[in-house]
Amino acid sequence: MNFEEQYQKISNLVSDDLLKVEGELKSEIKVYPAVNPFLEKFLTGKSKRIRPTSAFLYLRANGFEPDNSHYILQSAIEIIHNASLLHDDVIDECSTRRGNITLNKEFNNKTAVLCGDYLLSSALDKLNRLNNSKITAMCAETMREMCKGEIFQDFMKGKIPTLEEYLTKTKHKTAGLFRTAIEGAMLLSGAENTTQAAEFATNFGIAFQIRDDLLNILKTDALKPSNNDIKCGIYNAPVIFAGNTADLMQGIEKTKTLLNNYVVKSQRILDNFADNPYKTALGELLGILNNA
Repeated sequence: MNFEEQYQKISNLVSDDLLKVEGELKSEIKVYPAVNPFLEKFLTGKSKRIRPTSAFLYLRANGFEPDNSHYILQSAIEIIHNASLLHDDVIDECSTRRGNITLNKEFNNKTAVLCGDYLLSSALDKLNRLNNSKITAMCAETMREMCKGEIFQDFMKGKIPTLEEYLTKTKHKTAGLFRTAIEGAMLLSGAENTTQAAEFATNFGIAFQIRDDLLNILKTDALKPSNNDIKCGIYNAPVIFAGNTADLMQGIEKTKTLLNNYVVKSQRILDNFADNPYKTALGELLGILNNA
């Protein structure tokens, strides 16, 4: 089976949970008649939904049953993620995403930015409905860190960062939303100690981004934008390890080792769980992340 087939098999375990998240997402599109259908397609179109999938698998692996508050939280996180993509498409001047024309290309940059802002306000409204100050603070901190990561990346264009700088940026830009999705789900369930959840999610999120950066060079993931990071002056792990942009083979191999290190860190946490289908599915998910 290829990645999509394997991932579909894994996510089917929490398909009912994901459908409820989709329902929450569809309730948010009330912008302007000409924009609404396009924005709804963007928000609910083809996507891995890997953040809520990993959160529901982790939650159920620990014996917790999701309720409506979990669906609200996960939809808020998906909205924040998609709002950031709308803004990214403007910044990067992208014309396609997930095989479809981008909102900035269909309309204009101003409309795309304002739609991204609208989605962020919708996410805030959902968080307000949860009436949970810890979750709200966690999401606010995550959004701040995402912005810091993007700003760092912009100032580093054309420069090769250190590995430590790259991992810090990755933690800010990507891993934070995974941590908020997984640790936040455990908090909503009343878990007394969420340190393990935060550690798992951070390692998982870093592994996810490292894989994404590999695919940007190897070009094997059809869902990702076609622009090449190197052409944009964004130098990630393969370039860092290679020390240049001309001969990346050694850098690619070392990046695969780095990816494996974070997968192993996540797996060690899973090893402490009681055996159940959700734990198994998380292990399988780690396995396909590691197969870049």
